[in-house]
Amino acid sequence: MTVEIIRGVLAWCAVINYALLILWFLFFSFAHDWLHRFHGKWFTLSLERFDAIHYVGMAFLKLCVFAFNLVPYLALRIVV
Repeated sequence: MTVEIIRGVLAWCAVINYALLILWFLFFSFAHDWLHRFHGKWFTLSLERFDAIHYVGMAFLKLCVFAFNLVPYLALRIVV
């Protein structure tokens, strides 16, 4: 595998992951009540706990994409 292929894969992974993050945020923002009711069928979560879980999940995804897709991409872009 060449460095160009790896850079391309990392770039597309970052784009796809950020698109999923934006989709998650939009779904959470505009369908919040429905989403809470949907998850409420399986889990008894207060509204505050439900919001906190989603907020932490989105932050974790954002940090993982940054650490595992963007940083290696930028390192390969700068060094090679």
